[in-house]
Amino acid sequence: MSLAYLPNVTTLELDVDLCTGCGMCVEVCPHAVFRLEADRAVLHDPDACIECGACMTNCEAGALQVEVGVGCARAVLATGPDAPDCSCA
Repeated sequence: MSLAYLPNVTTLELDVDLCTGCGMCVEVCPHAVFRLEADRAVLHDPDACIECGACMTNCEAGALQVEVGVGCARAVLATGPDAPDCSCA
């Protein structure tokens, strides 16, 4: 079981038509959001996405889009007076 945040709220999008099946998203994702199936990436566990942007940054095909720095992960990791408040506590 992986760590999940709120269900169905991630901004992560995968365009399977652009995916080349290189597997880089599988390698760089810290929460095992992706798997390779039939030589293409699939969103195995999208609710585990922390929207860090590692997959999108490393996808040379441009098959991944995500709003980096939004959601609970940013609120949990940020500190200081400008830190966002996810108000989920």
